[in-house]
Amino acid sequence: LTKGVSLMFYVKEKTNNTEIRIEIDDENVFTVCPKCGSEFSVCLRDLAKSIDFDLYSTRICCDHCSLN
Repeated sequence: LTKGVSLMFYVKEKTNNTEIRIEIDDENVFTVCPKCGSEFSVCLRDLAKSIDFDLYSTRICCDHCSLN
C-alpha cells in the first residue's frame, strides 16, 4: 500500500511474485446467479442489512430468476 493510504476492505490476490489489492466499493462487487449463471452487481450495504447475512453462504438470484 502507498504510505498514507488505508483501505477499509479489499480483496487480495497473489500471482507469482505480484500482490494485487482491490478496494471493495459500491461499484465492484458482483455475484453469479445460482439458477442461470448470469453475472450481476450487488450492493453489500443492502445485503448487510439482512439479519441473517452471511457472506459465505448467501446466494442471490438475478432479477429474471427471482421473478420465476
